[in-house]
Amino acid sequence: MILFPAIDLKDGNCVRLYKGEMDQATVFNDNPADQARKFQDAGCEWLHLVDLNGAFAGKPVNGEAVEAILGAVDIPVQLGGGIRDMATIQYWLDKGIRRVILGTIALRNPELVIEASREFPGHVVVGIDARGGHVAVEGWAETSEMTAVDLGKKFEDAGVAAIVYTDIDRDGTMQGLNVEGTIALCNALTIPVIASGGVASMEDLRALKNAADRATGTIEGAISGRALYDGRLDPVEAMAFLKGEA
Repeated sequence: MILFPAIDLKDGNCVRLYKGEMDQATVFNDNPADQARKFQDAGCEWLHLVDLNGAFAGKPVNGEAVEAILGAVDIPVQLGGGIRDMATIQYWLDKGIRRVILGTIALRNPELVIEASREFPGHVVVGIDARGGHVAVEGWAETSEMTAVDLGKKFEDAGVAAIVYTDIDRDGTMQGLNVEGTIALCNALTIPVIASGGVASMEDLRALKNAADRATGTIEGAISGRALYDGRLDPVEAMAFLKGEA
């Protein structure tokens, strides 16, 4: 399993939100490229970026910060937020993003996700952000009637590389992952699932890994943000555990 350190970008800064609320943002670093280098220097093998302004605007907003990160690290980067058409997907892949994350468009236009997955095999991830089990879109500002499992099933056999599943009510709260919901989605699909939202400590990763070992599907890894920034989670220890080395 992979540890994905999260760099959420708002107004050019590296921030963490509380339950996805843009007016409850804590700035952890005003130099996202510097933060990316710190994660790489700690041995992290992937980065998870989100253009928060872009998620609301429906188009890339923090492009300068993203490009600065790409210029600062050698490890693969996945990016979500405001990516809603083939041209933007192509743009970011050409810039060096390894995987694009499609969220709102996955609900609004699943056919585009399927087309993109076939055009760019291995480079498309679906972001399923859920509140009370139902998919939220437009920067989490709207909650739909679609369940996370039903949306995930739309992309079975489409070539999607992974699904990032975020429990919005846990995100940034340090209350622990929604392991039950994550495993339920994982068991319903053949697509690997990445857990996100609420990682507070090693105990959360242990709970996830223990559940994943019994799951019928695949948990590819876990995303962590605030716990890494405030020191509650040591990246070296977390990576070793998820890899089965500790």
